[in-house]
Amino acid sequence: MKRMSAAKDYQQYSLQEIEQDKKLRGAIERELYVISQAVIDLAEALIAYKKFRKPTTMREAIDILGEEKVLPIPFIAEFDGIVGFRNALAHDYEDLKLEVVYDVLQHKLAQIEMFLQYIRASAGL
Repeated sequence: MKRMSAAKDYQQYSLQEIEQDKKLRGAIERELYVISQAVIDLAEALIAYKKFRKPTTMREAIDILGEEKVLPIPFIAEFDGIVGFRNALAHDYEDLKLEVVYDVLQHKLAQIEMFLQYIRASAGL
């Protein structure tokens, strides 16, 4: 996934560097938004493909994948913040704390890669 590679490239920057460079911050937030939206879209696509019950919210899509044993429940407990993070990027731009963005950039990309592995396994890819 090209977006993951691009996001990983930004991991080299310190919190202070990102804070001082508004264009850099915007680029990082955009990459993370696209990645988090892709996670949700992929979850919903797998649900439709497998004919699981239809989610009524984006967050519920992740829960359904747990119910259907695509994602382990302990993984969901750590991963479920991805929807909230996506919503914060989409709707709370001015109020979103840089520390949260930086934490996702530095520590949550591995969880997204794990999510992709679970999806591939479930889809037989």
